[in-house]
Amino acid sequence: MRLSHKLKKLVDPRLLRSMRRHTGRFFLTRRFVFRIDPDRIMASIDQQKFRAIHERHAVAEPADAPEKYLELRRWVETNIRRVRELELDFGFRKRMLDIGCGAGYFLYICKWLGHDVLGLDISESAMFTEITNLLGVPRVIWRIERYVPLPELGAKFDVVTAHMICFNDHKTDHLWGPPEWNFFLEDLLRHLRPGARIHLEFNREFDGTWYTPELRDYFAGLGAEIDRHRVTLSAARLA
Repeated sequence: MRLSHKLKKLVDPRLLRSMRRHTGRFFLTRRFVFRIDPDRIMASIDQQKFRAIHERHAVAEPADAPEKYLELRRWVETNIRRVRELELDFGFRKRMLDIGCGAGYFLYICKWLGHDVLGLDISESAMFTEITNLLGVPRVIWRIERYVPLPELGAKFDVVTAHMICFNDHKTDHLWGPPEWNFFLEDLLRHLRPGARIHLEFNREFDGTWYTPELRDYFAGLGAEIDRHRVTLSAARLA
């Protein structure tokens, strides 16, 4: 194996996350460890009430419509994977904000693990409102727009997530670039504790990419950890 290939593997973000996770467990630097099982998560949800929501909103072939989130097992498993990738299933209790929280499954699992959670989203989907209410996921109703500060959100956060981002004018001809992201991140800083992390997960655009080379260079200049469509930033580096 060539040396350059070995070095590339050593700096692979996925490998680094795995090393951090197992090293933290070995040296007992974490307070608790949870093993998350999809069936346990689903059993904690009132199935009768969820079926009633399903009956009101389900469609035959949802494709990419919001109704696809009625596939409970699929999205519970998807969000368990996200929780594990972000190392939220072990460690200390965190204050968390999920931007574009949708049906709220990710935050529900985080709350089940003992984290203090808050969602931020628009209110256009009655189905999302019903599911988040059923799950007991608190939300702030707000539309993110370019160069508009976020609302007051209470106590500061340790972790901010945004999955399958659409607020960046996704799939339009005026997609956010470095100026818009710079304003958004500088504003977000006032809501963060010093050691906070920001995890961004981008959607594919019409051309099949997640972001422009210019935007990738911008994130890299902020010291971001970039893994394909995922970008992770630290509040300390942003400050």
